[in-house]
Amino acid sequence: MSHTLKVNDVTEVTHNVRRIRLEKPDDYNFTPGQATEVAIDKEGWRDEKRPFTFTSLNSDPWLEFVIKVYPDHDGVTEQIGQLQKGDSLIIEDPWGAIEYKGEGTFIAGGAGVTPFIAIFRDLARKGEIGNNRLIFSNSGEKDIILKEEFEQILGDQFINVITHEKPNGDHLFIDGHIDKAFLNEHINHFNQHFYVCGPDAFNNGIMDALKELGADPDGLVFEE
Repeated sequence: MSHTLKVNDVTEVTHNVRRIRLEKPDDYNFTPGQATEVAIDKEGWRDEKRPFTFTSLNSDPWLEFVIKVYPDHDGVTEQIGQLQKGDSLIIEDPWGAIEYKGEGTFIAGGAGVTPFIAIFRDLARKGEIGNNRLIFSNSGEKDIILKEEFEQILGDQFINVITHEKPNGDHLFIDGHIDKAFLNEHINHFNQHFYVCGPDAFNNGIMDALKELGADPDGLVFEE
């Protein structure tokens, strides 16, 4: 079922990431980590649907997406980057395979962190962050989505990995790439849940490395 919804607010999160808040239909329900198909309610764009993850919680009075904009692609995200209050988006029913199944390590690459935003917000609201950790890989510090919020929620359990510049931050910033050697060094045990989301090559590399290090394939949570 499709819903055409007004944009209530557009906020800049980073230099190329926007937070879009929409009106929320009655009886529209989803769980943290789920996504939906989104299209722009403009001539020529209504059939151009793309998947985006809800970053709001089901209890919020709005729907929220945090979306990375690619201006050079001349595509949907470039158009989303031009959205203003009063414009409309078309969304479908929620779907998704990423859901919280228990404490573990979350590993994200760039905009792949978006399914984890609602999960961590939900856990924080319930007081159930526990021993969950987020390892977040980005090209540079300016690319870190919701850095301050993750720091507040996770503290020392929020680890940033910077791949294309020397990080200037504190001990939570690591210079390098997330590979098998990195995982072996920074993860104490592999008998836990692992939540992985990023570009396909990132996901495949991380999943293969985790399995080689002894992670239970049934404990790996990712979008297929």
